[in-house]
Amino acid sequence: MSQDMRSGTGGVTAVIAGIGAVTADRLVKNDELARRLDVTPDWIRVRTGIEQRYVLAPGEATSDLAVRAGRRALAACGDPAVDFVILATCTPDHTFPSTAPSVATRLGLGTVTAFDLNAACSGFVYGLSAGTGLIASGAFRTGLVIGADAISTIVDHDDPVTAPIFGDGAGAVVLRAGSPDEPGGLLAQTTGSDGSLLDTLITPSGGSRQRAAGVAPDPVASYLHMEGRLVFRHAVQRMAQAARDVVARTGWTVDDVDLLVAHQANERILTATANEVGLPPEKAFSNVDRVANTSAASIPLALVDALQSGALRPGAKVVLAGFGGGATWGATTLVWPDIAVGTEAAA
Repeated sequence: MSQDMRSGTGGVTAVIAGIGAVTADRLVKNDELARRLDVTPDWIRVRTGIEQRYVLAPGEATSDLAVRAGRRALAACGDPAVDFVILATCTPDHTFPSTAPSVATRLGLGTVTAFDLNAACSGFVYGLSAGTGLIASGAFRTGLVIGADAISTIVDHDDPVTAPIFGDGAGAVVLRAGSPDEPGGLLAQTTGSDGSLLDTLITPSGGSRQRAAGVAPDPVASYLHMEGRLVFRHAVQRMAQAARDVVARTGWTVDDVDLLVAHQANERILTATANEVGLPPEKAFSNVDRVANTSAASIPLALVDALQSGALRPGAKVVLAGFGGGATWGATTLVWPDIAVGTEAAA
């Protein structure tokens, strides 16, 4: 079952006013991983489309990336006061409490509403939907939605299935109240989930189920487990269907879409999703070769790369789509606004 939302003409919706993104600082190329995994760099590239990824240095955490991305997004639109912070992450600094309040404090935002949202790799799209709801309620005028993950902290670096796929990063957007008729306004949105797919992407230990069972933590169970073939099939199916749904409810046709920015899982999933939606490959943006799968950070990171490369321009009709553990998925449409990309120097 999914939840659909459409911001009607003349109503209030969330409008993207600024954007910023960062990767972790340490670059890990395929040749470094290949030596550890006893495979070739080409083996990694052919299976995933990934050439390199960035990972956290020792002592760093997800919040460090979230703060940097948040600063950039805020700087991009003149450092506005915000009313809420939503941090989409499945790798919080601690199991308890939420990481978002500390991110808000470090950003100098005071005692604003701040909470974590865990929808794994579709977390950013879920965060946009939640932020839109807060703004449409009339209780909030401006918010910061951050997608940040450090998946390198929960993968087995000796596992050839998961180790090459993931990287660490963060991306953020500032949302403000506005009209669906203006560029940047989030239009049709959909989110959904299917808990029967729980075991396809899971870190089995560390939560209340393992602890309440009185079972000692198993090092293997503390790592991310992935059923690759099932993830591939469901990711393509769910992202494509969500994308088609929001395109239709926006009043567009598939031919109207200028750019699909889907969760950067791997190159094969991106290609298959575009094909399933009915879009040519050149309309599906990909930067997975350079940053790998950064979970909730992947869509905003891809948006920033698309802007900086010229693949995304003001006025473009854009579809965002994500799929993640849970399983969860979602999509939204918007006409891209003429906004700046925040930088460290501007922060």
